[in-house]
Amino acid sequence: MKKVLVTGGAGFIGSNFIKYLADMRGSWTIVNLDALTYAGNLENLKDLEGSEHYIFAKGDITDRMLVESLFETHGFDYVINFAAESHVDRSIKEPELFIKTNVLGTQCLLDAAKTSWQTGRDADGYPVYRNGVKYLQVSTDEVYGALGNTGKFTETTPLAPNSPYSASKASADMLARAYHRTYRLPVNITRCSNNYGPYQFPEKLIPLMIVNTLDSKPLPVYGDGLQVRDWLHVKDHCSAILTVLEKGQPGEVYNIGGNNERANIEIVRLILKTLGKTEDLIRHVEDRLGHDRRYAIDNTKITTELGWEPAYTFEQGIKETIEWYCTHTDWLSHVRSGAYMAYCESHYGNKSRPGGI
Repeated sequence: MKKVLVTGGAGFIGSNFIKYLADMRGSWTIVNLDALTYAGNLENLKDLEGSEHYIFAKGDITDRMLVESLFETHGFDYVINFAAESHVDRSIKEPELFIKTNVLGTQCLLDAAKTSWQTGRDADGYPVYRNGVKYLQVSTDEVYGALGNTGKFTETTPLAPNSPYSASKASADMLARAYHRTYRLPVNITRCSNNYGPYQFPEKLIPLMIVNTLDSKPLPVYGDGLQVRDWLHVKDHCSAILTVLEKGQPGEVYNIGGNNERANIEIVRLILKTLGKTEDLIRHVEDRLGHDRRYAIDNTKITTELGWEPAYTFEQGIKETIEWYCTHTDWLSHVRSGAYMAYCESHYGNKSRPGGI
C-alpha cells in the first residue's frame, strides 16, 4: 500500500486526480496538502470525507516545518506536486507570488523528499534512497514558449517561457531536474496541454464562457481569438499522471496532450451554439501582454514508451463538460459567491498542522 502526498489537491486538476486515484488505487493513503487560496475548493472532494484513506492538511508548500512534519508523520512513497499559482493574468500583476509558490515551494518539497527518502550514500558519495519512491512535478506546455503555424512541442524542445507564470514553472522544472542530476532523486516531470473538464474554476476560458453564456453575459475574447491550444480532458491527464508515476523512468520528462488543437474563438462559438445563444454575446477585448499564439503537444514519447494515450475526443469531452456545468449549479453558485471558502473554513479551518488532521 502506497502513501501519497498530493499538493494542491483542492484545485481543479488536483481534486480530479485525487478522485481518480481513490477509484483506481483504493487502498493507497492520500494526503492532500492545500493552502486553500481562491481556487482551492474542498467541496470538490466532499465524497471522500470520512474515508480512512484520505487526509486533508491545510497549509502552504513553502512552509518547510509543515512539509517536513507531514513526511515524518506519514512516510510518503510518492509526491505529486500540483500546487501552483497558475493563472497567467494574475502572474502579470503579481509575479512575486508566483516565484514564491512555484519555485520556492517546489524546492521545499524536493528537500523534504530527499531528506525523508535517503537511506545512505553509494561509493561515489551520491545519496541512496529506499525502493519505490518518486517525486512527480506537474508542469505545463507553456514552459516551451510559443509555436508557429506548424510543429509540436517535444520533450527536447528548448524552454522559452514568455510569462511570469510559465517562467516560474520552467524554474521549478529545472530544480526538479537538478535534484535528479545532482542527488539522483527519483524524479519525473510531466508537461500537459490546456486542461478542461469538471470542477474548473470559472476564470479559465471554457468554464468562464459556459457561465457567461448561461447568464447571457458578454463573452470576453482576447484579441482576434485565434490563439490555438491543444485541449486535454482532465480525466485523461489524471490517467497519464498515474501512468508516469508507476511506469516512468526516473529523470525523464513526459509530454501529455489531448491531440485536440482548437482556436479560442472556435471553442467560444461551439459553447454558444450548444447552449442555444447567438454570437452577439462575443466581445473582443485587448489582448493579454505577451500572449502566446499557439501550443501543441507531441505525445509520442509517453505513448510509445509507457503505453498511454488520451481516451477523450474533444467533441465528447466538451459536450460532457458543458452538461456538467449546467447540472452543477449549486457548486457553481458557491464558487462564484465565495461560499465554498466558508465551507472550507468551517470544516478545516484549524487543520493546518498534522496534529489537527
